[in-house]
Amino acid sequence: MNSDLRSKLEALHTELTRTSNVDPQARALLVTLLDDITRLLGASSQPVDETEHAPMSNRLEGLAVQFEAEHPALSTALRRVVDALGKAGI
Repeated sequence: MNSDLRSKLEALHTELTRTSNVDPQARALLVTLLDDITRLLGASSQPVDETEHAPMSNRLEGLAVQFEAEHPALSTALRRVVDALGKAGI
């Protein structure tokens, strides 16, 4: 995994640990997305299926919009992860 993506994921993790009152549905979606990202990073040596990656990026961006007002730091961290994933070709 490239260092930029790693640092963005670490920053997102830090923001998630600082954020307390995320509604259960959003928290469940974050956990699912984290699992998706972890799985994709583990399979990075395999051919990339673009149809699988676009929905994940869309879901991450949607969460960033949802958190914009209540959790701006989390929203920013999510957007940075989306950008880093795109730059890494994921």
